[in-house]
Amino acid sequence: MKSISKKRTKAFFIDLAISTAVTAGVECLLRKKIKNEAFHALVTPTVVMWSLEYAQLRKSGQTIGYKTMGIALESEEGSELTCNQILKRMAYRDTVATFDFMKDREGFEGEDGAEFPHDRYAGTVVKEV
Repeated sequence: MKSISKKRTKAFFIDLAISTAVTAGVECLLRKKIKNEAFHALVTPTVVMWSLEYAQLRKSGQTIGYKTMGIALESEEGSELTCNQILKRMAYRDTVATFDFMKDREGFEGEDGAEFPHDRYAGTVVKEV
């Protein structure tokens, strides 16, 4: 695993921990209104994680985990990230990218870990700051 890939992995786990804490709070508030356990197990964590990630990336191109690890997400052209790029990246990462990894583990990390399949799909790249 390349060094930027290690940083990306650590950043993801930091963001996951923050998202889990926020999800616990949101779940407490929603439990009285929504009684369906499947909703709390599947929908709530996904919506919270995507919302936090979207807001942070849209505002500064970095999540708290990315900032901690000294990396940032940028558009391939160097322009500001668009809403479409962020959404495409998150959706692809959480669905199709898993199958990409299982098919071709060696080719998963492009550009020395700066580009994963979801980055190529969305036209983004992760750079060290």
